[in-house]
Amino acid sequence: MGKLLVLTLLGAGLALIGERLVAIRQRTNATREVRSVEPRSCHLIEGLENGSEDIDILPSGLAFISSELKYPGMPSFAPDEPGQIFLMDLNEQNPRAQALNISGDFDKASFNPHGISTFIDEDQTVYLYVVNHPHMKSTVEKFKFEEQQHSLVHLKTIKHELLKSLNDIVVLGPEQFYATRDHYFTNFFLVLLEMILDLRWSHVVFYSPREVKVVAKGFSFANGITVSLDKKFIYTADTTAQNIHVLKKHENWDLTPVKVIHLGTLVDNLMVDPDTGDIWAGCHPNGMKLLAYNPEDPPGSEVLRIQNVLSEKPKISTEYANNGSVLQGSTVASVKHRKLLIGTIFHKALYCLL
Repeated sequence: MGKLLVLTLLGAGLALIGERLVAIRQRTNATREVRSVEPRSCHLIEGLENGSEDIDILPSGLAFISSELKYPGMPSFAPDEPGQIFLMDLNEQNPRAQALNISGDFDKASFNPHGISTFIDEDQTVYLYVVNHPHMKSTVEKFKFEEQQHSLVHLKTIKHELLKSLNDIVVLGPEQFYATRDHYFTNFFLVLLEMILDLRWSHVVFYSPREVKVVAKGFSFANGITVSLDKKFIYTADTTAQNIHVLKKHENWDLTPVKVIHLGTLVDNLMVDPDTGDIWAGCHPNGMKLLAYNPEDPPGSEVLRIQNVLSEKPKISTEYANNGSVLQGSTVASVKHRKLLIGTIFHKALYCLL
């Protein structure tokens, strides 16, 4: 009887492991190959060789780019180099990326920038908020942008017990923002277990100096986050569920679900076209190739555009796709007046004219 029980439990355990492995392969599109879709004019951006994970473009056409992210489980081509913030001026005929100097009381050696978001105050001062992972922890860094000095001045570090495992951020006030927590756990092995079991404990946090709270939950992997042009809706990517969640924003900063848009690809960061309100999404067509990186068969890149977001049937179109021969592991697509920047976790960045 005892042996039978042991065999039964062993069989059940193996069956569960097998089912979970199959589920992971499905959630990561492990067998998917991408077909090439190339805009008419694209070229790699000189100087961005080790990642361009997030990009935020100001109304003036200046683009901030976070670079050299070290993220658990992902490759890094410069593991010993600190992260940087680059700037590009899209008004130039041939814009180039230049690293910004960082001043103030800030540990630049441990800088590990992830998601970024800008805020312009009433006096037109530009502030850059950066999700940072010093020593694999999570903080939010607030910088003041000094355009003439081509620099960032560090103003403060924001920490809170709810601001852990942060991924992306969208700033909507002088010190009010939403941020995504892509995993509940912070221990790498517990994170793996969380992903294998698909616990859906990932969530969205609201922060202000007076109040910090969870405002949306139930995500498999809450990732990119942005806001609609009218500031009434928050868009959040759920990477391994391959969805975009549309959430209504309330005066007390709470969020309520409106709809879910399924993309069929692992969606990362989200940006809104300032001219049309369309969502541009940087995506991973095959997530398994990210998890098991092979330079001979690298992860591809994909950019989707979602039009008529609030309609019954939003229009989803592929604006860029590559099998990894040009661009590996795309995370973000940011557009300004038909100029498109595509960033990656650890690889290069692309500049396209649409």
